[in-house]
Amino acid sequence: MTELARARRGRPGHSLDSLLDVAVAVFNERGYDATSMDELAGRLGVTKSAIYHHVPGKVELLRLALDRALDALFAVTREPGARTGRAIDRLEHVVRGSVRVLAAELPFVTLLLRVRGNSPVEQAALQRRREFDRIVTELVRAAEEEGDVRPDVDPAVTSRLLFGTVNSLTEWYRPGGSLSPDALADALVRTAFEGLRARP
Repeated sequence: MTELARARRGRPGHSLDSLLDVAVAVFNERGYDATSMDELAGRLGVTKSAIYHHVPGKVELLRLALDRALDALFAVTREPGARTGRAIDRLEHVVRGSVRVLAAELPFVTLLLRVRGNSPVEQAALQRRREFDRIVTELVRAAEEEGDVRPDVDPAVTSRLLFGTVNSLTEWYRPGGSLSPDALADALVRTAFEGLRARP
């Protein structure tokens, strides 16, 4: 059995996933640097040794949390809808998929958007975010070359504006309300792509 598999199995009643959920909530509430293992243990109602049974330390919790958000975002870019067809349609697929990820993994994406590169783990996450941004920028550039996106705005700027809008959803969107993830994606695509598309 792999180390991760053993960690996931862990002790009865304390899975790695439930530990991550609580850790991310506390990181978002107090900030990663201000959160101690004592506080995490207290929030979970367990001893620190119970946490160390799953992970070697707080840094690993951060890495797992950031990877969970990033892995989900990159998975969208590998879906068939993101790889075939006109670039504008692939771009829309990635935007819609990113909204779905944000809704499904809201605390994890929120944490990802707050990292500033203060540690090797955060720097690695920022590097992956830049790679995701590059993929989106290339889609915008390709859509511009195909004549579907207005040519008077730099593709990198368009990409930042588009995903700035997506990322802002972490500030107010709450899953389980009257607005479903699909309805949210529809609203974002309608408003953002209206200004993005080239005029005939």
